[in-house]
Amino acid sequence: MSDVAATVEELRGDREHGASWMAERTVEALLEVAKQPAESCEALMTELVEAGRRLAESRPGVGAIAGAAGRVLAAANGWRHLDLDHFRKLIEEEGHAILEGRRRAAASIAIQLQERLQEATVGTHSASATVREALLHTPPARVICTVSEPVGEGRAFSDELRREGMNVDLVEDAEAAAALAEATIFLIGADTVFRDGTLNNKIGTTLLAEAAAGHAIPTIVACEIVKLAPIDAAVAPQLSEAERSLFELTPPELITEIVTEEGSVSSDGVGALIDRTPFLREGYTLLLPAVAL
Repeated sequence: MSDVAATVEELRGDREHGASWMAERTVEALLEVAKQPAESCEALMTELVEAGRRLAESRPGVGAIAGAAGRVLAAANGWRHLDLDHFRKLIEEEGHAILEGRRRAAASIAIQLQERLQEATVGTHSASATVREALLHTPPARVICTVSEPVGEGRAFSDELRREGMNVDLVEDAEAAAALAEATIFLIGADTVFRDGTLNNKIGTTLLAEAAAGHAIPTIVACEIVKLAPIDAAVAPQLSEAERSLFELTPPELITEIVTEEGSVSSDGVGALIDRTPFLREGYTLLLPAVAL
């Protein structure tokens, strides 16, 4: 699995891209595994599960990796009775459907956020690709971007939005909470949203969500379904030391709404949405057999 090993190292070391990109790289890696020689569907399924686990373990704080891998595995698990060539073909089709579906998901979320963004002053943190899609679809009156240390991805994000013609202010992290007083919405992406509504996102998110609540500004999370985890935050895999410097958990009571391609839910409605999305539970069962779902 040399290709998987290379993708694991790529994901582990990446500090430039967000969760959506990591989900795409995960699917692409599994599609390569599906092309490898195998004696039977069962043998190939074993290889896919092992690859999926290694990919998910590369960045346990990024639920989109486990979600994307889990969707491929959940689909493949239902086809293992087929002949090998047909099995491979269906996995390939599913993988490409996931990649295309990610683009449709972002577009759907952008459309749902349209009314909220018209003439708005939007505060945002980090550099979510899903947030970017929404802002490009409906450019607001103003965007307040944080620098988002320790990586500082907010600098490039703010430059990109300016090139698209938006009115953007870049603020240092120490000034961000105060700057949110001028916003009408705090719009952020997600690395993971757990079943209990807890958000895992860039460090600094909780302080800003608290500031938004203090100013009576809604905190809205733009999040594709693949980033939902069918487990509570308390039983999630431990983050590596490197990830603990990048991510933090934000409690559900600070989240006003989570907007997905399947519609909007409050943080206490995440569990019901997960229950309506069987591949999430089925995929996590294959990836994390030791965790009770």
